Amino acid sequence: MPLSALKNSVIGIDAAYYLERILTISREPLLSALGGWPLAYGLVVRKDLDDLQSAGFKVHFVFNGLDYGTEDDPFKSTNAASNLIAKAFQLYEAENTTDAVKEFKAAGVPTSAALSEFLKKVLYDLKVEFTVAPYSAFAQLAYYEKDPSQFVDAIYGPSELFLFGVDKLITKFTLSYDVLEVSESGTSTKASSFSLDNSTFSWIDRRECLEQLGHISPEVFIDACMLTGSNLMDTFPPFRNSQLFSSGYSIRDAVKLLVTHGPSVSGVCAQYQDDKKIKQLDYLDRYKRVMTAIKHHVVITKNGNVETLDSAHAPFDVHDCIGQRLPEELMYYLFRGMIRPRVLNWLTSGKINVTAPYAGGETQAYQKLVKEQLLPWRGQALCLLADSINRYYGKKEVTTRFWFDANTEQKLNLKDLLPSQKNALRTWRVSDQLISERKDELEQSEGPGSSYLFGAIRSIASQSFITKTLGAKESQPLRTTREVVTNVVWRFLQLRQYVDENHNLTAWGKFLVQTMENLGSGSSREQTEAAFITTELLRLGILNPSTVSASYSGASTYTTDADRRNSMFISWVASLGKIRHHAIGYSGPLNRQLLAFQSIVSEVRASLRDLIEMSLVSLFLEGDADRDRKDWMDISLSLPFYEDTSCAVGILFKSYLDELAKMDEPTSESTRVEVKDKAQSWLKHGDFRGSFDDSLRLWDAVSLRIVILVQILANSVFKVYDSVRSFDELSGAKPLWDEVDQWLALRR
Repeated sequence: MPLSALKNSVIGIDAAYYLERILTISREPLLSALGGWPLAYGLVVRKDLDDLQSAGFKVHFVFNGLDYGTEDDPFKSTNAASNLIAKAFQLYEAENTTDAVKEFKAAGVPTSAALSEFLKKVLYDLKVEFTVAPYSAFAQLAYYEKDPSQFVDAIYGPSELFLFGVDKLITKFTLSYDVLEVSESGTSTKASSFSLDNSTFSWIDRRECLEQLGHISPEVFIDACMLTGSNLMDTFPPFRNSQLFSSGYSIRDAVKLLVTHGPSVSGVCAQYQDDKKIKQLDYLDRYKRVMTAIKHHVVITKNGNVETLDSAHAPFDVHDCIGQRLPEELMYYLFRGMIRPRVLNWLTSGKINVTAPYAGGETQAYQKLVKEQLLPWRGQALCLLADSINRYYGKKEVTTRFWFDANTEQKLNLKDLLPSQKNALRTWRVSDQLISERKDELEQSEGPGSSYLFGAIRSIASQSFITKTLGAKESQPLRTTREVVTNVVWRFLQLRQYVDENHNLTAWGKFLVQTMENLGSGSSREQTEAAFITTELLRLGILNPSTVSASYSGASTYTTDADRRNSMFISWVASLGKIRHHAIGYSGPLNRQLLAFQSIVSEVRASLRDLIEMSLVSLFLEGDADRDRKDWMDISLSLPFYEDTSCAVGILFKSYLDELAKMDEPTSESTRVEVKDKAQSWLKHGDFRGSFDDSLRLWDAVSLRIVILVQILANSVFKVYDSVRSFDELSGAKPLWDEVDQWLALRR
């Protein structure tokens, strides 16, 4: 049908399905080789939505919320992806770039689920409405359509929505474009223009499906859909048996089975009771659980209540099929996009599955990070959440499994970790009026694009200001976005031991302030966050010249061990920055060693975001902030560590240093200028010099403060490097930092 037929309607869009379409339209094949968020998708989404809505209809996106049901092998897809990426790097290093790009693309990462936060930010910037379902977006979309208020007129999404009672479904938008020839200054170029008249959409009517399948009942249709397999249910094993279905299978085969041996799935399973795969999967039990989850799914109603569908007939153990319930207030924060579902999933499921990163994660440093060093962070995040809700959750045991040791379980018993630091953190209730007194430090903190982190850190350098913050604990609930975000950041800094319970800076806090001072007031949000993560990597003992090793291919081309170490270590620091690049896919050199380091940075960043979000949740659940507000996404976007970054800048920096190594006089000014000019050709759609200078600024902010840090720690009662590192080790690393810094000074 013509797209114009949707004029004046509201279309509910399944966000995951939409992202899959966008990934098909404009996949960035090298994204899996770089990590981080995509460079071009934002522009693609903006143009796509502009074209769609030019037809005169509005859209409302719905994202999946908490996980529900069970997953057979949580490591299968990521293990397969990392293996493909490893193969792609082998091809790349053999200079078979064409096949390498194909393998990078075949890895299928990032997935639509991984890009949810990215899409939320784009939608918010475009002022496009969206919500997050308590669990499945399918159930929430079906509720939106079937409710008497009819929030949406039609739904765009996959066929699984039929299982939730949707009658009509838009499955495809086909947008048409006219090619125009544009002449400017005597030059003729071609451009495309969206053609509404020639654009169409495809849709499916469930009633027509029932008729074409032999006038079957809706119940038989649903069971046939279940048997053929979907994201909700495994395909009925006999269908995958080539001896039974040599020509493949279709929904008609499922209908035939049900009519012949049914009319239920129980009857069909009885007919194939000797099938080993059916027994292994416990297929019938799974089917019953999925059907229960569909019939009695959880949605948020128009009144803001979290309700179970057809609750009068729901079994008492329905939570075993969907998931354990959380307070409605907490679900509302998820619904509005203020928080992510990650930590909530850990608590309700009692499971944490640490999956393989893009680079494979075979290094000892990465495995130690995720298995040992981040364990206390996970415990803190879970305890902050559990300590503010039902006592039942305070007794939960959370089990962590790792892709590299799937048979070993790491147990985290929350009752041994509680109480959390919740009450100690509540002393941070500083009003906007008092915050304004430090406005010179907080002058950048005026919106989601600015760095509240930078201002919050610099403001607590004043002892007179700190004294005033201690008397603010009995103040009124926090109201403004700035009040909420700044106080959450301060609570987070205390959680990470940059300030103590009296709001005074610790040794690491003093180092952090000095680092921010060195960055200067003109630093961007990305630079501030990179400097903070650098500090965390120092505390973890990861960012140390002595830890550089050739665990993966892609080592420096320098001939001496010291030169190779210096080149790679500097590139590590550079890779923390954000590349200056146009909204188009990356095209340039690659490096697996730096992708491996990016995996470490990404995991640390995500864990820091977990802590800061749970600090936010605790603040709201304890009534320290006014709940009558609409700035939910403003708060989320203003908090640090929202966006992941790639290792692209580090790769470019290393390529620059490697190119210098080939020159006769690598440290001469003329050689450096020549190589910088050449380096721009490696980055076809970005700014090499700008990215290069950003990296040097970050390096200077950190390396020049190492000597200060050693002095601070030496004179401090707090002489612990971190829970697993010693002060002496950092002190011993200082000469290496100096050596690397001097080496870089000759080549920058």
